[in-house]
Amino acid sequence: MNDELKTLDFPAPGERLAPHHANQDTLQLLSRRRSTVALAMSEPGPSQEEVEQLIGIASRVPDHGKLAPWRFVVFQGEARTQFGQVLGKVFKAKNPEATDEQVAFEAGRFERAPLVIAVISSVTENHKIPEWEQILSAGAACQNLLIAASAMGYGAQWLTEWYAFDRDVKSALGLGSGERVAGYLYVGSASDEPVERVRPRPQVSHWQA
Repeated sequence: MNDELKTLDFPAPGERLAPHHANQDTLQLLSRRRSTVALAMSEPGPSQEEVEQLIGIASRVPDHGKLAPWRFVVFQGEARTQFGQVLGKVFKAKNPEATDEQVAFEAGRFERAPLVIAVISSVTENHKIPEWEQILSAGAACQNLLIAASAMGYGAQWLTEWYAFDRDVKSALGLGSGERVAGYLYVGSASDEPVERVRPRPQVSHWQA
């Protein structure tokens, strides 16, 4: 969506990097970041090069132990429809009273956006790095995806819902031991401007001895 993004320069191992990146535009983006609901997304979606950049940025998160405790499953084109058929079949089997319209609604979930990326929390079990830290790293990958998509000029939404927790859906995704869905990241062109919601005041305290 932005030709300048094609010049992204990911560092090579061993390369020295700036200790800080003062950038008012980045601060402004973060201060006004707002999710775009998947139902308000449309074509065009990210190009293949942009998808690779998104995943590269998503991978640049704190990772205690260098375990890379996450992986990505990309849904584009016909794959969205095919996976939707899995969702519809699973939903119907577990909700036999569901109407055809309800089943179709579930089957069409991944067709709401041109791109869906499943971020899989992939924990290395029985490791000295606490499981909780590994899971948090996967959550950070989701947030990096959201911010990067916004910076590229796309709308994005991080969802879980029932199909992030269902055993049969996990099986269809090929999840193994220690793996779970951290989130589905929907990315596409925003067809409407999201409205700022009421946000609770942060709870902050200053510790004193």
